[in-house]
Amino acid sequence: MVLDRSNNTTVPAVLVLADGSVFQGVSIGAEGTSVGEVVFNTAMTGYQEILTDPSYAQQMVTLTYPHIGNVGVNSEDKESTAVWAAGLIIRDLPRLLSNFRAQQSLPAYLQKNNVVAIAGIDTRRLTRLLREKGAQSGCIMAGVHINEEQALTQARAFGGLAGLDLAKVVSTKTAYTWTDNVWRLAANPIKEAVVEKQFKVVAYDFGVKHNILRMLVERGCEVVVVPAQTSAQEALSYQPDGIFLSNGPGDPEPCDYAIEAIKVFTEKKIPLFGICLGHQLLGLASGAKTMKMKFGHHGANHPVQDLATGRVMITSQNHGFAVDAKTLPDTCRITHVSLFDQSLQGIERVDCPAFSFQGHPEASPGPHEASLLFDHFIDLMKAN
Repeated sequence: MVLDRSNNTTVPAVLVLADGSVFQGVSIGAEGTSVGEVVFNTAMTGYQEILTDPSYAQQMVTLTYPHIGNVGVNSEDKESTAVWAAGLIIRDLPRLLSNFRAQQSLPAYLQKNNVVAIAGIDTRRLTRLLREKGAQSGCIMAGVHINEEQALTQARAFGGLAGLDLAKVVSTKTAYTWTDNVWRLAANPIKEAVVEKQFKVVAYDFGVKHNILRMLVERGCEVVVVPAQTSAQEALSYQPDGIFLSNGPGDPEPCDYAIEAIKVFTEKKIPLFGICLGHQLLGLASGAKTMKMKFGHHGANHPVQDLATGRVMITSQNHGFAVDAKTLPDTCRITHVSLFDQSLQGIERVDCPAFSFQGHPEASPGPHEASLLFDHFIDLMKAN
């Protein structure tokens, strides 16, 4: 057990929302100012994976679990090569961190990665406000010189995520091959895959999480990760057995380059699997429309029902946009729905081997019940 005296901060910080709400607290990250869309996440674990999830680009995450930072951070639990969240908002930062894998405290990690963060606020009040009014633009200001009026001005100047194409911002700039297998606690956690390669998969990186790629490798896939704006022709030059569309941030509608590529893949009837943003892009490429949700789904306890079997899965979720079920064409059927709000969670094309899921079946963090979707993708490639 380590007493981390860097947690004993007295540097002031403030969170100001576009509606004028003010939350005063203390800084636990870098000093400075950050703006973005303020959302809440109900997961009890996985704060490091959340911070490094590219889907949180230009979003400031409120964690509803009250005690954050008690297990520190390490070099293995990151889901990308950078911290993408625009800010972190928590209730309490424990002075003690205790975990045999911990290499650094959360405040030190936030400071090293230049992330502005605030603690000591009433996150229950903030969450209720976001549920009632919807996700809002906000500004976190941390340091000795705080100006609430200036913070309000900056919060209101942020236009939100609607219309923003962030996939090409967070995506890899060059193609690469991913070889790491799934994380093993008892062995070397990140290791070269030893499974026999049976399929070649081209994975579009719209903000892909590492554990997605590991789960493909575990199932015998040779994975080539390509930039978001890769053309269909270039992707097909790898002679893939399947196409994977990753998660990612922002509005799916501006991603016209991806929508056009997906249309080519479905016309050629190549097995295709999309997650999160990839799910929304498949919907758009199929002729459906997407919509901005009031406050989105962010958490690791969301019940989703498989309509074919009636089975209910507890899933990890992170999205602020959704496919509008009322706009689905006859070429698509609904496979999964949320039991929280009946929003669309999964679709399958009836004219080609393509399907998608809104949640995060790689579950990092979260439950593993939806991981069978990866097996379905393998089955499609086998059948093809």
